[in-house]
Amino acid sequence: MKHTIAVVVENKSGVLTRIAGLFSRRSFNIESLSVGATDNPEYSRMTLSVQGDEEVLEQVIKQLSKLINVIRVSELEPEDSVERELAIIKVGADKDNRSEIMQLVSVFRAKIIDVSARSMIIEVTGDEQKVDALVLLLRQFGIKELARTGKVSMIRGTRVIKA
Repeated sequence: MKHTIAVVVENKSGVLTRIAGLFSRRSFNIESLSVGATDNPEYSRMTLSVQGDEEVLEQVIKQLSKLINVIRVSELEPEDSVERELAIIKVGADKDNRSEIMQLVSVFRAKIIDVSARSMIIEVTGDEQKVDALVLLLRQFGIKELARTGKVSMIRGTRVIKA
């Protein structure tokens, strides 16, 4: 099972290295990682996706909580949170297939952000399944390059995760 964890950390150099080292030493795999500053520049927020059972999740949370510079660790339950991912996808495009690509982009409420004589770059935002579905459909046109941000997530309602 895939679990999403929010980690608030001090915004200092070396914090990401220590967290990655912890995962490496414990043989845990990070499926997805997204990091950015919060509304308070002293802190950053990490969103991690980890594959494993409840025991693995418990160990990850315990180990993260012990690290210096880690302020807060929270599991984000899928039913209680909103998750999004951003992907930009460069596909082969010419006069013969350009309109078909544009139709797919429209159906997925994605955007074309660059066009050249032989390619298009598409931006899509949504949950992992939406991004995966568009990527799958665009493969027929030849994906030249793909970049994904990893998941970001936030709890629904008034509850917040802060330092």
